[in-house]
Amino acid sequence: MSRPIGAPDVRIGTAGWSIPRAAAGRFDSPGTHLQRYSCRLNCAEINSSFYRPHAASTYAKWRDSTPAGFQFAVKIPKTITHELKLRAAREAFDAFLAQTDGLADKRGPLLLQLPPSLAFESRVVTRFFNEVRRVYAGPMVCEPRHATWFAPLVASLLERYAISRVGADPPPVPDASTPAGWARLAYFRLHGSPRTYWSRYDENAIATLAATIGKMSIAGQVWCVFDNTASGAAIENACDLRDRVGAGASQESGDVTMPFKSQAQRRKFAQLLVEGKISDQTFEEWNRETGSKKLPERVGSATKSKKAPSARKRPAAKKK
Repeated sequence: MSRPIGAPDVRIGTAGWSIPRAAAGRFDSPGTHLQRYSCRLNCAEINSSFYRPHAASTYAKWRDSTPAGFQFAVKIPKTITHELKLRAAREAFDAFLAQTDGLADKRGPLLLQLPPSLAFESRVVTRFFNEVRRVYAGPMVCEPRHATWFAPLVASLLERYAISRVGADPPPVPDASTPAGWARLAYFRLHGSPRTYWSRYDENAIATLAATIGKMSIAGQVWCVFDNTASGAAIENACDLRDRVGAGASQESGDVTMPFKSQAQRRKFAQLLVEGKISDQTFEEWNRETGSKKLPERVGSATKSKKAPSARKRPAAKKK
């Protein structure tokens, strides 16, 4: 399904891809749950990665079970967010990236959901984002839940690293319901309200969300993920929103590239990032030197390899 020129690529799905018996009639095609699910909805959020690692072959199996154009958001492990609290997390993040490489071009945003108790600390957060962006230049979204994360300066920091703040419902603070940070990607997580994970959104709520999506002219891609899965309401809500918005499993990906002033500047930055030559330089310093505040979407775009582009820098193989 093609999009009107200038319209965002709208992705609508659920956390996981379970199909409750009550909704089975909407997914009457043959195959596994994921195969049936992906014939009607064009994205899914992998939450199990938060609790345990999956082999790259498992991600590849999920990739191969879905049609062209389908995408997966992947939740970053709790080891990084809840145990390490973003400190000294480079090794764990590298391992997570290596696993999710199995999704190839169907890997969508990485979801960084933070614990409610984790307050914003500029030095810790900046160091973590620097580490992330030295090895990964793909889309990323952050769902903070502590009030200190909802200040204008934090939104500016997220924008600098091309990270979008999730618009969450129910919101932990009033401002949390609206996406912020990097505006080219808008990501909504609908957890169920008033009863989190259980409540179903009524027709008025779905209509309001559809109208909000229709006004997002700046975003290249809009994700709406229903997480009210405990009662089976998520998949019904996702189908209702899809019917209103008309989001299909398009083979066209939304334009969420991160523009530079020139292609030459984009290639130069990507190559330096790949080679590790700016590993000691913050993105703020790069911005001052080049006038650019963005990153290339795919680090591998500057290489001459004929393989599919990758959003991460692969470490050198260890000698035996």
